Amino acid sequence: MAAATEQVQGLGTGARLRARAIVMVAAVLATLVVWAIAALAFGQDDLVVQQPGKEEMELAAGAFVFFSAVPSLLGWILLEVLERFAPARARIVWTVVAVVVLLLSFLPVIQVEATGGTKVTLALLHLVVGAVLIPGFWRTGRGRAAE
Repeated sequence: MAAATEQVQGLGTGARLRARAIVMVAAVLATLVVWAIAALAFGQDDLVVQQPGKEEMELAAGAFVFFSAVPSLLGWILLEVLERFAPARARIVWTVVAVVVLLLSFLPVIQVEATGGTKVTLALLHLVVGAVLIPGFWRTGRGRAAE
């Protein structure tokens, strides 16, 4: 792992951006895999959520793409900003923020009205995005490498 981190640390800006884009695409593709499995297991009609006071929303593939791509892009932007203004601690600060955001992202899953299968699917979606993004962006981050 240290060798891989050192390898990515030595990358130029273009290679770092490509690596981060690959991580982001991997997160989106991973959520589509979760959606496809859930749609097969629970049926597409069962993947529906309803927030209090709002209409039901079907969780189609597009929703999974949107709700994984947008947070991924925001995480990428935050890492870039941290690397610019706090380069020595960018990776560690970003990782702490990412883990806190991941944990907080489970609150809507708990509060939304949905079947058990849908809630499991949503929880897996959050875990999968975090499992891809956090180590992927950590690996591409600049700053002091873990000793």
